[in-house]
Amino acid sequence: MKLGLHVPDFTWEGGATTLGEDLARVAATAEAAGFDRISVMDHVFQMVRRGGPEKEMLESTTTLGFLAGRTSRLKLLALVSGVVYREPGMLAKSVTTLDVLSGGRAMLGIGAAWYEEEAAGLGLPFPPLSERFERLEEALQICLQMWSEEDTPFKGEHYELTRTLNHPQSLSRPHPPILIGGSGEKKTLRLVAKYGDACNLFPGPDLAHKLEVLQQHCADEGRDYDEIEKTLLFTFDLGTNGENLNEIIDQLAEFAAMGFTIAHGSVVHVGTIRPLELLGEHVVAQVAAF
Repeated sequence: MKLGLHVPDFTWEGGATTLGEDLARVAATAEAAGFDRISVMDHVFQMVRRGGPEKEMLESTTTLGFLAGRTSRLKLLALVSGVVYREPGMLAKSVTTLDVLSGGRAMLGIGAAWYEEEAAGLGLPFPPLSERFERLEEALQICLQMWSEEDTPFKGEHYELTRTLNHPQSLSRPHPPILIGGSGEKKTLRLVAKYGDACNLFPGPDLAHKLEVLQQHCADEGRDYDEIEKTLLFTFDLGTNGENLNEIIDQLAEFAAMGFTIAHGSVVHVGTIRPLELLGEHVVAQVAAF
């Protein structure tokens, strides 16, 4: 098992003046600690459960480009991009650009979007849920076509591209890994089985059941279930002085036994750096053996 760092909150002590250097320091510490990847949310308003729209939020593609320049090994992704916030051709081009400039470290994290308040606030499209899922599947098809040798037209129900040209191509071949966010059993997990390289699930009593559903979708699609990376959203709360480290290791061992290979999540008090160092000192090497 490997660890991923998710940075969902940018309300830090130094404010906007020091935010760039603070974020760069966090990323560098995570890389030195042995984390496998780093992600940010694709939101323009902060979520209500993290303080609401008035709290600080950075745009994801710009932030990932910044992080690419301040790291050398970490994989980079949005967890996850709302499909209706960017036209699929531009999304594929953005991820390709990040992949090329980072030396092949980009991933595409994508989902159906859910935060209607931010969409309305900044005038972003937000069609009904059924249409968002239709657009999600077409967007996945477009991205895969742009990462192939074809530059032929694409005509779907919602998107029409006259030439899916993508030069330079991504360094990651056959394409940057695709993580599809969400755990919906009828639509999302089916899309993971059909198009995805990774899923991202949430801890809970139905977690084993979600994996069984994904396994069945893979069987229906003729897909090898073991090819799909199982990612778990996790909160690393070490306690005041690291007293929760053993509990975290025990929890991760249980998830690894279920087949999860990435524990990806936020670190409480990440801006103070020390929690990342403790995870590197006490957790990264141990979970690598799971």
